[in-house]
Amino acid sequence: MCGIVGYIGPKSVVPVIIEGLRRLEYRGYDSAGIAVGGDPEHPGQLLLRRASGKLRNLEAVIAAGPIHGTYGIGHTRWATHGRPTEENAHPHRDGTGTLVVVHNGIVENYLQLKQALIAKGHVFQSETDTEIIAHLIQDELEKAAAQPHSPDRTLASNESEAVLSDSIPTTNPGAPGLASETSVSTLPIPLDEAVRRAVKRLTGAFAIGVLSAHAPDTLVAARMGPPAVLGIGDNEYFLASDVPGILHHTRNIHFLADGEVATLTKQGITLTDFDGAELPLKVQRIAWDPIQAEKAGYKHFMLKEINEQPRAVRDTTLGRVSLATGEVFLHDMQITAAEFRSATGITIAACGTSWHAGLAGKFMIERLARIPVDVDYASEYRYRDPIPDASTLGLLITQSGETADTLAAQQELIRKGSKTLAICNVVGAAITRAAQGTITTNAGPEIGVASTKAFTAQLTALFVFALYLAQQRGTISSDESLHLVTELSHIPQKLETILRSVDDQCCQLAKSFSTARDFLFLGRGIHYPIALEGALKLKEISYIHAEGYPAGEMKHGPNALIDETLPVVCIATKDPADPSSVLKYEKTLSNIQEVTARSGRVIAIATEGDDSIAQLVEHVIHIPPAPELLLPILEVVPLQLLAYHIAVRRGCDVDQPRNLAKSVTVE
Repeated sequence: MCGIVGYIGPKSVVPVIIEGLRRLEYRGYDSAGIAVGGDPEHPGQLLLRRASGKLRNLEAVIAAGPIHGTYGIGHTRWATHGRPTEENAHPHRDGTGTLVVVHNGIVENYLQLKQALIAKGHVFQSETDTEIIAHLIQDELEKAAAQPHSPDRTLASNESEAVLSDSIPTTNPGAPGLASETSVSTLPIPLDEAVRRAVKRLTGAFAIGVLSAHAPDTLVAARMGPPAVLGIGDNEYFLASDVPGILHHTRNIHFLADGEVATLTKQGITLTDFDGAELPLKVQRIAWDPIQAEKAGYKHFMLKEINEQPRAVRDTTLGRVSLATGEVFLHDMQITAAEFRSATGITIAACGTSWHAGLAGKFMIERLARIPVDVDYASEYRYRDPIPDASTLGLLITQSGETADTLAAQQELIRKGSKTLAICNVVGAAITRAAQGTITTNAGPEIGVASTKAFTAQLTALFVFALYLAQQRGTISSDESLHLVTELSHIPQKLETILRSVDDQCCQLAKSFSTARDFLFLGRGIHYPIALEGALKLKEISYIHAEGYPAGEMKHGPNALIDETLPVVCIATKDPADPSSVLKYEKTLSNIQEVTARSGRVIAIATEGDDSIAQLVEHVIHIPPAPELLLPILEVVPLQLLAYHIAVRRGCDVDQPRNLAKSVTVE
C-alpha cells in the first residue's frame, strides 16, 4: 500500500530514490519523504525531507533545500494511521532523532507498545503506527547499551556528531576529521541485530527499511506480510516494495520472504532470519519490461487486482479484530457506543459495485446487529424525499470517496439530522471529511476501471462493521464473535485457494461462452447481490448484456428468456451449519431445475464437497466452505475471473472499458 525505495552505492542517491518512488506512486500518494546519508560535506548526518500530498510536493521541498548522499531511503504513503500530513509522512525518527524508519503495513499492537514506551519516557511526534517501530529499535539499542557486557562502543566520543537534520545543512557541520570515521558503527549492537529484536515485538504486517546515523553506509530491511524486494546491481544495492521501483537499475532481484532481515552495505547484502541465522540470497532474473513491471507481470491491471484480493481482505481486517477475544476495534469513530445502541435504523447509499456491497451488507448488519437497514442508489436517494432523522445512521460506501452522487446523498442525510459513516478506499477523501466515522478498506490503489479488490474489501469492512455494531448493541455472544472473527481470518487463504484452482477453469469456460449475446446470474438472499455484481462485471468489460436476478423471481417473467443459447450462472453455495442457508440452497436447486428443463446452460457456483449438483448442471465451479455471511467474498472471485477471460477472448479493453471512468465525480 506504500512505496519504498532504498539505495546504497556510488551514485547520487536522491535521483535514484525519487525516480523509484515515482514508479511506485500508484501504491500511495498521500505524502512522501526521503532520508539520505553519505554526504562528505555533512559527515555523520542523515538529511531528511518530507512533504504532504503527491511526490511532486517532496520534489519541490528538495529543490528548495537540496540534499546529497550515497545511501538513503524514500517512501510514498497510503495513509492508514493518522492524517496525510507532513508530520505523519515517512521516514519517522526515533526519540534521539538519529534513526529513521519507513514502513508498509499495519502494526496491530502499536497502542500497547506505545503506552509501554511512553512509560519509559519516549515522546512521540506523529499519529502513525510506524513511529513505534523506530522507538522500539531505539529501546533495544538502549537496553543493549545498559548491559554490562555490551561490546565497546567505537567512537563513542563522536556520538553527538551523528545527527539527523531537517534544515538545509550548513557548510561546516561536525568536527574536523569526522568524515573519515563515519564508516565505523558507534552502536552497542549491530543495527540489524537491534532490528531483529524489535520486530519480534511487533504483531501485524510490515515491510520496513531502517537507517541510523550511528551505522553509516548501512540499510536494514525486514519483512512480515507486505512485499519487499532486494536488487543487486554493479557494486550497488537496492530495496523496494515492488519491482518497478528499481527495475530501471537492475533485473537481478531477491524477493524478501516473511521472517527475513536484509542488511545492505557497500560490500553487499547479508540475509538472516529473525533469530539471526544466515540465509542464502535467491536471486532471480526479471524479464519484465517497465510496463509489465507496473502490472507485476500480469497482462492487465484487472487481473493483478483480482489476485491482490487476499491481501486486500487481510489488510482491511488487520488491526480491527482480536483473534484472541473476537472483539472488534474501530478507532476512527466519533459516534458513541450509546448512539449505536439507540439507533433505530441504517440507511446505506452507494453506486454501482459499492451498491451491491451495500445490499450484501444489509444481510450482515440485520442478521448480526438486529437493526433495520435500507439500501439506496445514491443517485436516487434525495429524489425520493427520504425521512431519516437523528436516530438513523447513514452509511456511505465508495471506492474513491469523491463520487458526486454519494456525496450528495451524504449531504441529504446530514441535512435531515443523521450522523454518517464512510467505507472508503482513499484516506482523506471528501466523503471521509464530512463523516463522523470512517472504515478505510486498505485495498490499495485500484487502477482497473472495473472494481474487483475494492469490492471484496468493502464486503470485509461491512462484515467487520456488522460485528462491531452487534457487539455495541449486545446482540451477539462473545463465543459467536470469536468464531466469526476466526472464520474471517481464514478468508484470505481461501481466496488464494480459489485463485489457484479456478482460473484455468474460467479460462476454459470463456472459450465456450464468449460468443453469447446474453447472460443471466441468479442468487438468493445474500447471494443475490453477488449475482448482480457478476452480471455487472461481465457487461462492464465484455459488453455482453447480462442481468442479475433473484432466483425465486424467475417464474415471474425471466423464464421467458431461457433457451438453449442462454448461459445462466447460479450461485448455489451453502453453509451446512446454518439451517436458513440449507433452505436457500434447496430452493435454488429447484430454480436450477426450472432452467435446465427449458434447455438453459447452467454454470453453478457451489461449495466444495457438493458433488451431487454436477448431475443437474453443465458446469460446476467449487469454492471452499465458509459461514453464510462470508460466502459472498469467496463467490465473487470466480465471477470476476469468468468476466475477465471472456472479455480477453472478445478482444475488449479490460482495464479501460468504453464509456466508463474510475471515479465518477459528476452527477
